[in-house]
Amino acid sequence: MTAVLEPPLERHRTGSAGLHRINLALFAAGLTTFMSLYCTQALLPQLSEAFDVSPARASLLVSLATGAVALAVIPVSSLSERFGRTRVMIVSSVASALVGLAIPLCSTFAELAAVRAVQGVALAGVPAVAMAYLADEVHGASLGGAMGRYVAGTGIGGVLGRLVPGLVSDVAGWRWALAATVLVAFGFTLAFWALLPPSRFFTPGRVDYRPLLAHLRDPGLRRLYLVALTAMAGFVTVYNFLTYRLLDAPFHLPMAVVSLIAVTNLAGSAFSARAGTAADRLGKRPVLLGSIALAAVGLLLTLPSTLALVGAGLLIFTCGFFGTHAVASGWVGLRARTGRAQASALYLFAYYFGSSIGGSAGGVAFEHGHWTATALYVLALYGVAFAAASTLDLSVRLVGKLRR
Repeated sequence: MTAVLEPPLERHRTGSAGLHRINLALFAAGLTTFMSLYCTQALLPQLSEAFDVSPARASLLVSLATGAVALAVIPVSSLSERFGRTRVMIVSSVASALVGLAIPLCSTFAELAAVRAVQGVALAGVPAVAMAYLADEVHGASLGGAMGRYVAGTGIGGVLGRLVPGLVSDVAGWRWALAATVLVAFGFTLAFWALLPPSRFFTPGRVDYRPLLAHLRDPGLRRLYLVALTAMAGFVTVYNFLTYRLLDAPFHLPMAVVSLIAVTNLAGSAFSARAGTAADRLGKRPVLLGSIALAAVGLLLTLPSTLALVGAGLLIFTCGFFGTHAVASGWVGLRARTGRAQASALYLFAYYFGSSIGGSAGGVAFEHGHWTATALYVLALYGVAFAAASTLDLSVRLVGKLRR
């Protein structure tokens, strides 16, 4: 009797049922991660008043969570090399959802800050491993689009993380606002758990930190990490402190209306998916540079005290940021041919470190020079990102070797 040979496994391609399920699962992962990370951002003015703290200090409720993610992503990504991508992501998402249940119960600013830091550590497993999981399981020709859709999920998670508490707080106060957000995030966690396909191309190995040094020696990866740090620092600064500006003169908008600025992330999410696909087709560097430049143009439009211009500028800035992140994060997965989880973790360390330190530094700019100083600070960050991206080489030897 002749044995029937099974066809070799192929990585998921555009249009396949497997990639569709991966996209849905990681979309849900992006939703729950960013809802949890940024649930306090829309409420910063209310939390400043409730706990009698300055805007810069209140911003620590965002910075501590993202800073904890930055510190945890590298060790967690290394654990995923030993224990598996899916296991680490599922444990992390469930743990963060459970920690989040304590947030509405905090009675002091110190308690709330401590719980946010713990939640950041718990959350780290999803962003630390998601990009490496995609790089393992998705065919290189389809990776940019898949990464863009994951980033789209993070963008919509950012919308819900600001929109849900912003709307609920006007009716029931900040505690119920955070409670509602936590419960919605928990639902997306369960969806992620149910949908995530098992890894098929992951091979476990021992925990080894030597690939980190190899990645740091790669000048192209270092530039991508710098892009992540500066772009995210600017993005979080804008969303942390534009809320204060819109609540104050000359706009005097109500909190429920101000929370709607998060809706611009929907356009950013759609743009990120298109940017990832365009990068697959047109090349990564031109799309990356174009996205950074687009963000800078949008930021300039927010300088005049005209509500229509501020809204249009925020929309353009957000699209530019999401395009930047989608292309840069996908490029890391292609460039790092070994130790992808750790290469992605270094990218995310820079990304969340920028969110933590850069966002709080933006608070100092806001307190000393209001929105003009804040916008100039963010423009300087994006200038650094553009300079780093413009020097990325495009040699076939180093970049774009798609797995077959």
